[in-house]
Amino acid sequence: MPFLILTRAGFDDIVARIAPAGAVFHVNPGLVPAAEIARLRDAGADVNVLASTVDPRAAGEVELALRSAPLQGATVWVERAPEAERAGAALRRRLAKTAGQFASGALQRLRSPGVGRQMMVVPYFGFGNAEKLWVKGRVLDERSFREQTGDDSGWSNLLQLYRRLESDEVAGARVLAHFDGQRIETLTDRGGYFTFEIVPAAPLAGGWHTVQLELPDNVGEDGLPVRADAEVAVPAATARFGIISDIDDTVLWTNVTNKLNMAMMLARSNAHTRKPFKGVAALYRALHEGAGGNEGNPVFYVSSSPWHLFGPLVEFLRVQAIPLGPLLLRELGVRELFNLTEHGNSKLDKIELILSFYPQMQFVLIGDSGERDPEIYTEIVRRHPKSVRVIYIRNVNPDPSRIEALDRLTDEVSATGTQLILAPDSVFAASHAAAEGLIHVDRLASVRQDKKEDDGVR
Repeated sequence: MPFLILTRAGFDDIVARIAPAGAVFHVNPGLVPAAEIARLRDAGADVNVLASTVDPRAAGEVELALRSAPLQGATVWVERAPEAERAGAALRRRLAKTAGQFASGALQRLRSPGVGRQMMVVPYFGFGNAEKLWVKGRVLDERSFREQTGDDSGWSNLLQLYRRLESDEVAGARVLAHFDGQRIETLTDRGGYFTFEIVPAAPLAGGWHTVQLELPDNVGEDGLPVRADAEVAVPAATARFGIISDIDDTVLWTNVTNKLNMAMMLARSNAHTRKPFKGVAALYRALHEGAGGNEGNPVFYVSSSPWHLFGPLVEFLRVQAIPLGPLLLRELGVRELFNLTEHGNSKLDKIELILSFYPQMQFVLIGDSGERDPEIYTEIVRRHPKSVRVIYIRNVNPDPSRIEALDRLTDEVSATGTQLILAPDSVFAASHAAAEGLIHVDRLASVRQDKKEDDGVR
């Protein structure tokens, strides 16, 4: 993707974020000294100086630059764009500039409930056991986002992503939860999030349960309080183990270690055009079904992605026929969205929350070696050695020092009686799972076939 850079501040920030090798920069005349351009070119960047200066505040000038021969027809990162691309430009500016370069009011779109405002409840998948349910959601000052299709353009994907990131959180809103004859009330926090822990009057059976959520102070078009249903999963009595999986670069490629590239991938595709890693869908179905074929082993997804992307991720799972389950994501405002620090602590806390609901259940942990999944899962084994049956790590980092670190973690985990398996692909993991009695051996063929289809081999 070429970058149209019109100010020095924008240039400094994007160059600090993008590796020069293979990058294409189009810059204003006089913006960058010749010596600096030479250094970038030596590092593999293609730096082009525009024929004339483009005023980033002049929509017409930016439009002419975008229609110039080098840029026409390409998807371009631009600091400032014409009216028709204002939403996309706003997103790209957020990706390319630090939060300090914007007025705080533009990023902290924090709202408090008010008369005449239309609010919406966004419920997330909850989970629980026979004695307690955990429910989470968010209150926003926006109408629901439309569903995307496989025919949506890159521009439509970008616009939908922008709308999700721009949704205005509502702080201090009253939220009611209705379940099993109970009525429980809470308030949203500064990020617009709310959480309920509900103790039912009688033990619950396994399956999906519905908790009705209500905003008593906000009336919808039908004249009734705004409502939404939260779906909450309770593991079936037949479940033998649970599955906790990362999403980023484990189920689907997101390049989460590079936040700008991750956002551009999300903008260029959607749940209908994004594909899972090869064989993942069949492997997860096999684990969910278990060796018995109908065990209903629960699947939980823990990710560094923000809650803003809950809807697209759920839609992705549905479209790809990957077993649905609770998603535990990150609470982030727009300011922190592309500065995902301490993601390890976030994942660790979420896994601890899951384990606290199922102290008698063993879990299969699935992740990749790209970030810190092996370290996080090893820490879980240290704290709960009896709760982890096996760890599968998709090996994506060939760096020798990383391999050495993984070998040390493998030895540490093995000393507890648990296995940490470095799996090159889903077929390898499925073969091991079949040998361990986690999936039926007949499911190996479907995992192999799924991988072949993903490879384009019929």
